[in-house]
Amino acid sequence: MKQAREHWGSRLGFIMAAAGSAIGLGSLWRFPYITGQNGGGIFVILYLAFTFLIALPVFIGELVVGRHTQRSAITAFSDLSNHSPNWKLLGWLNVLTSFLILSYYCVVSGWCVNYIFMSLNHFTHGRTPEEIAKVFDTLYVSGDISLFWTFIFILFNVGVVFGGIRKGIEHWSRILTPALLFILLGLFAYSTTLDGFGQAFRFIFYPDISKLTASSILNALGMAFFTLSVGLGIILTYGSYMKQTEDIPKTGMIVSSMTLLVSFMSALMIFPIIFTFNLEPQAGAGLVFKTLPVLFAKLPGTLVISTVFFMLLVFTALTSSISLFEVLVSNLIEIFNWTRIKALMITALGIFVVAIPSALAGSGALFSNWKKMYGKDFFDTMDYVTGSWMLPIAALLTTIFIGWVMQRQTAYEEFLKGTTLIRWMRPWFFAIRYVAPIAILLIILQEGGIIDINLLVDYCRFGCKQ
Repeated sequence: MKQAREHWGSRLGFIMAAAGSAIGLGSLWRFPYITGQNGGGIFVILYLAFTFLIALPVFIGELVVGRHTQRSAITAFSDLSNHSPNWKLLGWLNVLTSFLILSYYCVVSGWCVNYIFMSLNHFTHGRTPEEIAKVFDTLYVSGDISLFWTFIFILFNVGVVFGGIRKGIEHWSRILTPALLFILLGLFAYSTTLDGFGQAFRFIFYPDISKLTASSILNALGMAFFTLSVGLGIILTYGSYMKQTEDIPKTGMIVSSMTLLVSFMSALMIFPIIFTFNLEPQAGAGLVFKTLPVLFAKLPGTLVISTVFFMLLVFTALTSSISLFEVLVSNLIEIFNWTRIKALMITALGIFVVAIPSALAGSGALFSNWKKMYGKDFFDTMDYVTGSWMLPIAALLTTIFIGWVMQRQTAYEEFLKGTTLIRWMRPWFFAIRYVAPIAILLIILQEGGIIDINLLVDYCRFGCKQ
């Protein structure tokens, strides 16, 4: 018997939840780093174009599937494929990918909570820049501390997701997402006063065609998918809670625009600081946990600025992690007919157990020979496998399912419900059927070493000149 489906209390609540999920930690530190490594302005233009032309159609497609079936990923793909066991596996792939990402995502988020606590204790006071940077190295090898803050962050998620859609996720998203934007706006305003703001603005928005490479094209495409959270079952699950009168295309446009805004503001917050102090952006955790605290220590009001910044990171992490939790919880409720509290407790316990190797990865207290065997520690292995393989494959299969397996008439009818953007229907379906699958397949082939797009671009450049 099909269970009664809870729905979002308001359109604003859904937009805040979906935008919070899409923004994530990646928009705050991954986007600035990737931008810095891929030519600045030319990469930003590509990222902007790919977000609207490729990632947005997939985002809309997941909402269409979710709202039509009123089910979560596993059951939705099964129902729309006449209960094909093969396509049901796509739902399981969404769940597994979300589970593994959440396991190490909670570790990173726990580090953010830890840095709030350290900032309140003025951890930079009396330390040299080298000592401040090494604090993170100490944290990374301190498995017990990492595990403690991971547990605390998981409790935050349990508290939010326990309330369900309206009283839990929607309620807190309407608080956290605006708070996130407010704090980001404040830090952005502060960055405009720095000497390096003009240089940062030019770097981010001035396209230098000489810096265009095939890798930057693929990275921009991958970033567009990453920031809109497609291919994880998140948007599909959130779509299953939508009312039939909601405008799916317009909602997708709003969420995409908010995600782009946050990414750009994040870059304009971080790069002015880096250019002002003549430093180079570092990858991932190094940018957030090493470089920025050193810079904050040189600025007036370091305790306040540092604390507020890491609060922003925690808010960002939480708006994304609760959406991943909901993917897991909603599927368990449907498949096993469990209560929300039972599904949530089992999910939280499972996440914590699988997070243990990631939290202890730096200390080597568990799986001490892992790096020797796989070339990366457990934490980096989970990050690479999920981001470089599982997520793109899930996104590719999702586009194939919507474009070629799901009945076209069903997709058309669901797209048109509640929308005035009727002319968008056929371009959307063309993108989901042809453009998006080809683009994602290129990412997978490039990552697998089957093709080298850089060689193709160089051949075209020099070949056409001859």
